[in-house]
Amino acid sequence: MTPPDTGSAMAAHDTASALPPAHWLAVQAGGQRCLVPLAQAGEIFPWTAVQPTPYTRPWFLGVANLRGELCGVVDLGLFLHSGPEAAAPEPKLLGFHPAIGLNCALRVDRLLGLRTAEDFVPAAADAPRAQPWLGPLHTDADGLAWQALDLQALARAPAFLAIDA
Repeated sequence: MTPPDTGSAMAAHDTASALPPAHWLAVQAGGQRCLVPLAQAGEIFPWTAVQPTPYTRPWFLGVANLRGELCGVVDLGLFLHSGPEAAAPEPKLLGFHPAIGLNCALRVDRLLGLRTAEDFVPAAADAPRAQPWLGPLHTDADGLAWQALDLQALARAPAFLAIDA
């Protein structure tokens, strides 16, 4: 999985990455609540058959045909080291925005709807980010923690692109 040069399609996002997104898609993966910027999210697909691939990392589930495109499928919960949620009844596949240039979909356990910046209060002191694709932590009105993700940074990360076991 090597992304092509994304050119200028996402350049506007790069320059504005210091600003928090105004809208997120909220998902749950491996029991962890995550926020994906809507500008980076692609199409959402129902779970479909995935063709396993040999000699790949456990979080790389294989490839699937999504609307005629062959896409790599990554279990987001396993990749984030949270593990899959116990038998999610209807997992979904969240594609990357086409402008990111990576034919990949993330397996998520649940879609939790759309969120805006107004849905969150400032999180406690933000710890240093262990990985470039991890954005700041946010806290909602119920006190639940949400991990922001940067799919564009994820698509460029060697740890994500190196699917070989």
